[in-house]
Amino acid sequence: MIDPLTNRLYISHLGDGTVHVLDLAGPSVLATIDGVASVHGIALAPDQHRVLASASGTDEAVIIDAGTLTVTGRVPTGNTPDGIAYDPVHGRAYVSNEHDHAETVIDVGTGSAAGSIDIGGEAGNTVFDPVSGNIMINVQTTNQLITVNPATNQITGRIGVTGCESNHGLYIDGADRLAFVACEGNAKLLVVDLESKETTARIDVGQSPDVLAYDAGLHRLYVAAESGVVSVFEVQGKALHELAKARLADGAHTVAVDQETHRVYFPLENVNGKPVLRVMEPVR
Repeated sequence: MIDPLTNRLYISHLGDGTVHVLDLAGPSVLATIDGVASVHGIALAPDQHRVLASASGTDEAVIIDAGTLTVTGRVPTGNTPDGIAYDPVHGRAYVSNEHDHAETVIDVGTGSAAGSIDIGGEAGNTVFDPVSGNIMINVQTTNQLITVNPATNQITGRIGVTGCESNHGLYIDGADRLAFVACEGNAKLLVVDLESKETTARIDVGQSPDVLAYDAGLHRLYVAAESGVVSVFEVQGKALHELAKARLADGAHTVAVDQETHRVYFPLENVNGKPVLRVMEPVR
């Protein structure tokens, strides 16, 4: 996750129970934050100067001070917290508990739990949609993309994602009103029109697709899979065109994009026996 205000990259998935903080201007490592076991998701709360990490190893959300780069709070979640999203309007974080049927709500200002939402199935990733102001959650055992109103924490909509087995990864293109859904079970990327609530495309990607990232300037979508395969698409309106698909490395299942330089960052847990951050320049 890249903070454009500070030009810092927060990464995990390097296999050592830490969150690494990099200054991209250098680049150089600013800090390694220990005691964050098996991080599955990172979200930024820039208005509160906080970084949020879902630690599935200890079933908690860890709150990190963005100034001192130290842990300032730990909030218990459900079983296996994974995706995490921040709503700046209400100052709350939403954590998807993959092996529960619930979404944990956290008041970031007080660093405390603010409730739980029964979503009716195992949770995939969770995203804040800045256009609608809603929280979007993949419910991977019911093959639904649900909408939660953060003002009330009530479910206000359900969209079926047919042809998708275990809808896990999620990215919302708010401007074009599209949802990109990665299907872990059958290696598909679905394009969902949020206005018509229809699936407009199903595209083959690498096995066990997990994390999606979007370059708004180049209109490119990156899909990183557990199998190590990365797929790159050009987004033209409501259509996708595949630009590249190749195996990058074992464990290349998370990705971050710098919106200014368009560089793409892949944290890899094991390259010749050691963790590596691979930085790639896009072909234009």
